[in-house]
Amino acid sequence: MIGDPLFYALAVPAVILLGLSKGGFAGLGALSLPMVAFATDPVRAAAILLPILIVQDVVGVWAFRRSVDGFVLGWTLAGAVIGIVLGYVFAASVPADWVLAAVGAISMLFGAYRLWRDKHAQPEASNSPGWVGALFGVASGFTSQIAHAGQPPWQLWVLPRRLARDMLVGTTAVYFALVNWIKVPAYLALGQFTRENLLTAAALLPVAILSTFAGVWLVRRVSPERFYVAIYWLMIAVGAVLIWKAAA
Repeated sequence: MIGDPLFYALAVPAVILLGLSKGGFAGLGALSLPMVAFATDPVRAAAILLPILIVQDVVGVWAFRRSVDGFVLGWTLAGAVIGIVLGYVFAASVPADWVLAAVGAISMLFGAYRLWRDKHAQPEASNSPGWVGALFGVASGFTSQIAHAGQPPWQLWVLPRRLARDMLVGTTAVYFALVNWIKVPAYLALGQFTRENLLTAAALLPVAILSTFAGVWLVRRVSPERFYVAIYWLMIAVGAVLIWKAAA
């Protein structure tokens, strides 16, 4: 198990953000990997966080298991499988910092645009076809495999559909739960599930579970309007952090 105090000083708040994200505050979790990567190798950081994500998924899926949009889930997950395979195959040749910077820029631009449009006009819900969602699923699976940063591309297609709050949270929970399990073979093949990494993840699990329940409790007490505004601001914040991390 990792014994560096700096690692835990960064990992504990990072895991809390993951828990709040899994509980319904989608977007917060993308901040976690950059935080942990300050104290250890980014690939190792991703391997430590993946078992935590899988355990947190159980809480989120159970809490919102009856609120899932099958159309959104089916199309985006089909694309995500392709994206995960591409991310694994080309991981050695694709600069992860470039991917982080691109995801961050798109996330910031989209969040700012939606905040501006919601303020100046009441947009109609998007009804783009499923194949468009599959393309965004490819991008989501690819960036998720590389850096656990699959939410911004996925949200670009899903948020404009303006699903009901619980439906959005439930679909997000189930989608990323499945995506995280699909990523497991790739990390096994990379040899990242070492005894030290797994013990470190286990030490962080109590914080992960408690913060996920806290997220479920909080998200059900936030109005839908404020919920979407919070998501857009979080996308801007996440994008800024990803760009800053890539530049550093």
